[in-house]
Amino acid sequence: MAVRPLACRDLVELVTDHLDGALEPAVQVAVTDHLHGCAGCTEYVNQFRATVDRLAELPGQPLDPEVCDRLTTAFRDWNTERNRIP
Repeated sequence: MAVRPLACRDLVELVTDHLDGALEPAVQVAVTDHLHGCAGCTEYVNQFRATVDRLAELPGQPLDPEVCDRLTTAFRDWNTERNRIP
């Protein structure tokens, strides 16, 4: 599967899957190609990675089950809306 060259806004949408290693191989190649040529996006990904690494160092605290349910519903609805075809 060939993937068109990515714009910076495309990379921003893919950054978490990129860092998680969850992209399809062709998309991963497109992300890597973009990062090789875009200093701004490379810095963005580096900052994002550093933030995730620092947050992982924080001690975990239990989340109130009601709050967890509300967040899960909100993100599920957000993802559904985001992926809806106009």
